[in-house]
Amino acid sequence: MSALGFDNAWLLLLLALAALPLFASPLRLSAVPSDDVIPDDPLSTAIGAALTTLGVVAIAALALGLAGLHRRDQIIERRGVGANVVLLIDRSSSMDSTFANRSPEGKEESKSVAARRLLTDFSARRAADRVAVAAFSTAPMPIVPMTDHHDAVRAAIAAIDRPGLAHTDVGRGLALAFSMFDDASSETSRALVLVSDGAAVIDRRVQDALRDAARRDPVRLYWLFLRTQGSKGIYDKPPPGEPDVPQVYPERHLDIFLKSLELPYRAFEARSAQEVSAAIREIDQLEQRPTTFKESIPRQDLDWLCYLTAALASGLLLVAKLLERRLDDDGSELRAAPPPTADAS
Repeated sequence: MSALGFDNAWLLLLLALAALPLFASPLRLSAVPSDDVIPDDPLSTAIGAALTTLGVVAIAALALGLAGLHRRDQIIERRGVGANVVLLIDRSSSMDSTFANRSPEGKEESKSVAARRLLTDFSARRAADRVAVAAFSTAPMPIVPMTDHHDAVRAAIAAIDRPGLAHTDVGRGLALAFSMFDDASSETSRALVLVSDGAAVIDRRVQDALRDAARRDPVRLYWLFLRTQGSKGIYDKPPPGEPDVPQVYPERHLDIFLKSLELPYRAFEARSAQEVSAAIREIDQLEQRPTTFKESIPRQDLDWLCYLTAALASGLLLVAKLLERRLDDDGSELRAAPPPTADAS
């Protein structure tokens, strides 16, 4: 199917008028009765042909513009090396503190600011990726759908250092992240990157929903845990006599649950911005796979280009008309030479 279309195709009948300049000229007729005796002038011939062509182009372009020429919306397939990545970012209020668990002072960075800076660098290095961004705190929040427009991705990442809310609902955040992989993303190049400084108890129903999502839409899962000084870690085990339950060790049990999804899974525990940077670099190296995805290209109107072409062609014809001169423009009259007189002798 042709990529071009028309809003009013019946107006294409006006294209027949484009033949008029081939049979008539807008220039004035010459007073010379015949130019057969004039030597060939290639320049004048070329100018005449150019003026005729401009007339054809002006009428044809105007007809196409009136018919509503446009490029139809279409779906194209793109290929590259990278991944389809969903960035799921914790926006709880604890992310606004530093790794030392205090408010940032001077040149200190909060965990959210460090994550913003490093994730921006990550997306900038991966021009072939398609990226979606979501956040979660008390509730999950989709920010940017899966896209290869990285300006939008960088703007979404830049917003993660805004003041966060109190709670962390990581379960519903993960459910949202799974749903953000679209049909255009290849199953062999899907990655979900969870960036969080803590965890919480995931409801049983949400756990079941996540297991269904993992079976339906398998991804490679990464958890970048920004560990605050003094907080419990992913691999901390309770001492004897202390209950090993999610309410006490939420990070440990989130790690156990993510492993139970039977997906390719890696956890990175970072205690500083430098360790976050190293973890992101490792994820960057791991996610280099051939990607194939389909992109929808919206309709593009071309009538403005037709009108511009018609205006330029008409303008050049107008200039030619204004520069037109007759042989008698200098005020003299073209008169037939008197016939020769017979010699009186």
